[in-house]
Amino acid sequence: MSKTSSVERNKKRERMAKNQAGRRARLKAVVMDREASPEDRFEASLKLAEMPRNGAKVRVRLRCELTGRGRGNYRKFRVCRNKLRELASLGQIPGMVKSSW
Repeated sequence: MSKTSSVERNKKRERMAKNQAGRRARLKAVVMDREASPEDRFEASLKLAEMPRNGAKVRVRLRCELTGRGRGNYRKFRVCRNKLRELASLGQIPGMVKSSW
């Protein structure tokens, strides 16, 4: 189990990223628009820099839904490798069987 503070911080980042996604997208569109005036682009980049960094989608870490583990996660299941193996052995994941040869 990972530290509760790490999990909560990540949840906060997810909320902030979701709330600020639209505004960030609009500002980034202005910054990347080559036909916009340099003053508008610069002003948009300053506004983007003023926004909290934790609101960026890149800051969100993929963590295991069950344990909070930050490494070795499968995106499809949102579960770490350890728990995926346990759940597969118990037959909780449909269609997944332990391989043997």
